[in-house]
Amino acid sequence: MTASSSREVIVEADGGSRGNPGPAGYGAVVLDPVTGETLAEAAEYIGVATNNVAEYKGLVAGLKAARELFPDATVHVRMDSKLVVEQMSGRWKIKHPDMKPLAAEAGRVFPAGRVRYEWIPRERNKHADRLANEAMDAGKLGRAWEPSASTAALDSAAARNAATLPPSGPPGDATAGAARARAALATAGGLEPGGTRTALGGTPPAPGGGTGTGAWPGAVSRPTAPDAETGPDTGAADGLFAAEEAAPPATASGDFEAEAAAARPAALQPPPAAAPRQGWSGGPDMGAPATFVLLRHGETALTPEKRFSGSGGTDPELSAAGLRQAEAVAEALAARGTVQEIVSSPLTRCRQTAAAVAARLGLDVRVEQGLRETDFGAWEGLTFREVRERYAEDLDAWLASPKAAPTGGGESFATVARRVAATRDRLTAAYAGRTVLLVTHVTPIKTLVRLALGAPPESLFRMELSAASISAVAYYADGNASVRLLNDTSHLR
Repeated sequence: MTASSSREVIVEADGGSRGNPGPAGYGAVVLDPVTGETLAEAAEYIGVATNNVAEYKGLVAGLKAARELFPDATVHVRMDSKLVVEQMSGRWKIKHPDMKPLAAEAGRVFPAGRVRYEWIPRERNKHADRLANEAMDAGKLGRAWEPSASTAALDSAAARNAATLPPSGPPGDATAGAARARAALATAGGLEPGGTRTALGGTPPAPGGGTGTGAWPGAVSRPTAPDAETGPDTGAADGLFAAEEAAPPATASGDFEAEAAAARPAALQPPPAAAPRQGWSGGPDMGAPATFVLLRHGETALTPEKRFSGSGGTDPELSAAGLRQAEAVAEALAARGTVQEIVSSPLTRCRQTAAAVAARLGLDVRVEQGLRETDFGAWEGLTFREVRERYAEDLDAWLASPKAAPTGGGESFATVARRVAATRDRLTAAYAGRTVLLVTHVTPIKTLVRLALGAPPESLFRMELSAASISAVAYYADGNASVRLLNDTSHLR
């Protein structure tokens, strides 16, 4: 095909890894921006690599395919990888050594002024995603991707028409309504060297826009059945979202919560009025909030048994189920593409969960001591029933007052709430206008949600918070808070 002066093309690219790192592949497609015609496709199995490396390789392949067609073209790159888009746009630094040379290679294909980047939701990147999966499927069988056998252009046509808006639901729901209808078999065009197919039959034009706002939606809570941990992993964080005195026990849901609610006195005194926050702007807020995406860690061996698991116990690792949950939530957050920073509790289960997400997003993890779990003293490792049998009076006092500490010198919820408030203030100041993933525990998350809502202490016993669930709270410079999501587990289903 001959070059065309000032021709604009669209490049959509994607990559994936089944294991991260694991068997990986990429896919890329070059589209006509007016007709939506598929001008070229490229895909390749690349062996063991991370998701981010595969995404970058897909970008490089897409740009090179566009250059083969139109060396003088201007290129509109669309990807569902927020990391690649932000890094190639120059807004985020490239820290990982495996990605620096790939980014440099992508930058050399076309002059920088002729390439622009746009993030799109995952459901609008179906064509490249399908190509990447076809390449990985072929690699699993020990074969090379065959352009003539690809159905990516056909399968993506209906999905492109259906996905006309950016996702408005919680992470993991982005593809819920994607169309799966297939178009009639199109005639394949010529093949370019290096696994690239050109001039395939017409793919409808992709809708414009869809760069995403980076904010979490005001979604309705999605409580789920207690298929994950619902026991007393009631860790409190070092002060993410509120300066009030401590909440009463922010215990998890399920049998433990029911027992606790039944044992607790009929009424708790309302908390003291919140002290005015320091450092907030006195006028109306006009800037982006600090948005904290609150991720509870995955399951440990103690989770199904509903045992107290705080910061004073054995510091258990994630179980096999917990590791699977961590990978699932990492995939969901990558699809959403809004997380810019990751902060984790120092406890092992949170650090492991955070590491899975960080590997998928190509981000570093900052450890924050204030996000640690409550120290449950002598109750660590025990069930609620065992604590009732051994320390009935101490348990009654703990349930009745946030100032009461567990047996043996554990932390009271008043102490934990002050810790949480201080951490909240530090993090909102440090990450103003950014979206930050906080990987923490049940009590920190429930306490932050309660305080953000200004709800009474007993509301903590009426929240469900499953293992590996996602919640979100936005904090504005004028002191207002907005709870945007609670206990989303759609990514685990």
